[in-house]
Amino acid sequence: MRWEAYLRTFTKVLAAYPAEQPLTKFLPEYFKKHKEMGSGDRRWTSRLLYTYFRLGKACSHLPQEQRLFLAEFLCSKEENPFLAHFRPDLAQQWALPFADKISLLEKSEGFVLAEVFPFTAHLSAGIDTKAFLESFFVQPDLFIRIHPGKEALLKAKLTAEAIPYQELSAQTLSFANGTKLNHLLEEGLFEVQDYSSQQTATFFEPKQYEYWWDACAASGGKSILLNQLAPDLKLLVTDLRESVLNNLDERFKANGIRNYQRKVIDLLQNPDAILHHYEFDGIILDAPCTGSGTWGRTPELLSQFADYRIADFKRLQQSIAKNVVKYLKPGKPLIYITCSVFKEENEAMVEYLVKELGLRLEKQEVLSGYGHKADTLFVARLVREV
Repeated sequence: MRWEAYLRTFTKVLAAYPAEQPLTKFLPEYFKKHKEMGSGDRRWTSRLLYTYFRLGKACSHLPQEQRLFLAEFLCSKEENPFLAHFRPDLAQQWALPFADKISLLEKSEGFVLAEVFPFTAHLSAGIDTKAFLESFFVQPDLFIRIHPGKEALLKAKLTAEAIPYQELSAQTLSFANGTKLNHLLEEGLFEVQDYSSQQTATFFEPKQYEYWWDACAASGGKSILLNQLAPDLKLLVTDLRESVLNNLDERFKANGIRNYQRKVIDLLQNPDAILHHYEFDGIILDAPCTGSGTWGRTPELLSQFADYRIADFKRLQQSIAKNVVKYLKPGKPLIYITCSVFKEENEAMVEYLVKELGLRLEKQEVLSGYGHKADTLFVARLVREV
C-alpha cells in the first residue's frame, strides 16, 4: 500500500534528519541525494515531517508513528486518506472543532496542549496562550506587500490567472502557503513580507531627508518599508554577512533604492573604528533573537529549543544595543524589533534600553500574528533623551 510506503519513507527520513538544521535546508539536500524519490514521495515526506514537528514536545511517551498520526489528526482540515489507513477512528472525526479534537486526545492519548510549546512561562504580556498554542497546528499564510502604484495591475494579473487571495489592506494580500508567485515577483510588483513585519512600519515615523541606520539589515525588508515612507532618506545598512548584503543590493536595485551605504559590521564588537563620526536620525534594530514568533513556519524548532538559550539571546541583544545606541542623535528614535514571543527578549530588553542606555519608551506592542496566520513580532519605539 502506498500509505505504508509513505510512512516507511517518513521514518527513514526522520532518522536521517540532524537536529539544529532547518527543514528548508535539509529536505532539498536529501531529495537531491535520493533522486529515486518521485514527486509524490517528496511531497508526502515534506508534509508528514512538518506535520510531525507541529506536535512539539507533546506526547513524547508515544512511538514516533503514533505521534505522527495525532499530529495529522490535529492538522486535518479535510478528509485524510493517510490517517484513514492507520487510524480510522481519528480520521472519521476530522471535522470536529479543534477544541473537541484536543479534548478527545486528552482523554484517549494523554495529550497535553501546553507540552507542544513548554515555554509559556516566558511569554510576553498580552499573548493569548491558548490561541498561540493552537496556532502551531495551522499552516501560516504567505503574505505580500504590493509596491505603491502597482495594486490594480497585480490584482488584475492574479484574477486573470485565477490565483485566490485575501485583501488585508490596499497593499497587503495573503495567500495559502505554497502559492506559486515567483513569476509575478520577477516583474517587480511586490515584496514577500510577513503581515506582522509589514505592521512594524507604523512605528518608524521618518522625516524627509533624515539619515537612518538599519543596523541588522539582513535582506533589507525593513529598509524597503522605510524608504517607501520617506523616499528621500539617506540610509546606512549593515549586517555581519557579506552574502546577505549582496542579496540586499539586488532587492534595493529592484526597488529603485540608490541613496544608501552598506557595511559589513560585527555589532558584538565596538564599531567605533568604522562608525566613529556617524550620527543618525533613526535606527532600526531588528535584533537577532530566538525567532520563537516564527516557529509556526519552522515547527522543527519546537522540539529542538531549550529555554536556557533565551538568556543567551538576551545577552546578545544587550551587547548589540549598547554598541548601536551611542550613534543615535538626542531626541531621535530607536525602533527595536524581534520576532520573539519571549518577554526576556521583548519587555525586559525595553527595560534595559530605558534604565541602562538612557532611552525613553514611546510605545511598544506585541504584533500577535497567530490571529492572522502570520508571525508574531514585538516592536518598540524609544527615543534617546536629550
